[in-house]
Amino acid sequence: MPLREVEFPSDPFDLEHAKEPFLVFYSSRVPNGQLWCPDCVAVDRTIQDTFGPEDGPYAVIVYVGQKPEWKTPSNIFRGEPWQVTSVPTVIKVEDSKVAGRLDSEINTLLADFIRG
Repeated sequence: MPLREVEFPSDPFDLEHAKEPFLVFYSSRVPNGQLWCPDCVAVDRTIQDTFGPEDGPYAVIVYVGQKPEWKTPSNIFRGEPWQVTSVPTVIKVEDSKVAGRLDSEINTLLADFIRG
């Protein structure tokens, strides 16, 4: 399946070498399995429909932590190399570097963002 998940915490620098060209930064899931971030919930169907099919583009979902972990300025994904400031955020990676970033209007702009 072209969509895999990485649980928090993970080393953000390990993601530089991910084989997937897209990173999707999401809030972590609470014990009932739901995402704690309402914006992540709002785009989840679009993310699943885009990256979930076998013939879809490859992506990895990166969970940034529970709300208290994410809200700290020292959250590991807020710094280098990804500098994520909000969730959800979709990052396009080329040559282990950020080649593009989509952190708003994901439901309407994701298809164009993927096409480049």
